[in-house]
Amino acid sequence: MTVKPAPAAPSAGELLEIAGALLPGHSLGSARLTEGNLHHVVLLPGTAAVRVTKTPLSAQEMPRRMEALREIANAGLPFAVPEPLTPVTRFGERTAAAVSWIDGEPQAEGQGDPEQIGRLLRAVREATVTPRLRRLLNAPREKGWAEALAEHVVPHLPGRWRDECRRRLEAARDLEAVPDVLVHGDLGASNVHWSPDGRLLGVLDWDQAHLFDPAIDAALMAWHGWDNVRRAVDPETYRRARVYDAPFGVGHLIGILDGRPLINVDAFVRSIVAWLDRNA
Repeated sequence: MTVKPAPAAPSAGELLEIAGALLPGHSLGSARLTEGNLHHVVLLPGTAAVRVTKTPLSAQEMPRRMEALREIANAGLPFAVPEPLTPVTRFGERTAAAVSWIDGEPQAEGQGDPEQIGRLLRAVREATVTPRLRRLLNAPREKGWAEALAEHVVPHLPGRWRDECRRRLEAARDLEAVPDVLVHGDLGASNVHWSPDGRLLGVLDWDQAHLFDPAIDAALMAWHGWDNVRRAVDPETYRRARVYDAPFGVGHLIGILDGRPLINVDAFVRSIVAWLDRNA
């Protein structure tokens, strides 16, 4: 596919100007800048997070993602979810929107209470999926996700990994289907915020949400350590999580499950090979 190149990275001043335009009257004195895979982010502590798209594709997808976020925020989850505060707005080649602030801090890698992790995973998988939310989210089972990886990724792997990854991918594909539920798609690390005493406060960044097997989110929570995940979920969910993680690392699997097209296959393969070699 032909992909329009991303615009040049914006300056700090440009990002603050966008934040000021979206949130007139709000002080930018405490603003902090960060970024993720899809967005530059202006953090206004206690007020909002302003998300500014990096690429034409993320700009095209932002309205859908904001509508999905609004539906998820209304799903009755027992923790805070960022809610859209402004319309999605164009700023030249970029698109931006502000979402509500979520208090708390992420936990360090390898730490976490299995009971709290289990509650989080249950809450997400039991969330109400309205017909509108279902229309807004990708459903990988309908798209041949494993076949796409087998066709476009496995042949580009080094010979030492090709057959083994094909076998692992087939094992993941052949898992007995379970009912599709809401899957966050990027749990763990900085996207889950906790209070100082370990209570779950909120979950950020639902851009990769989709409808699939809840074991995907369990695998993503291995940020807290696989032993904590094992103690947080039932044995079957744990088994499935390990099977999904085995081919390329579940974080790479999400690149197909959430519906994004595979654009830079070479970079994707390099990242997968680095993960495989680290986890050999």
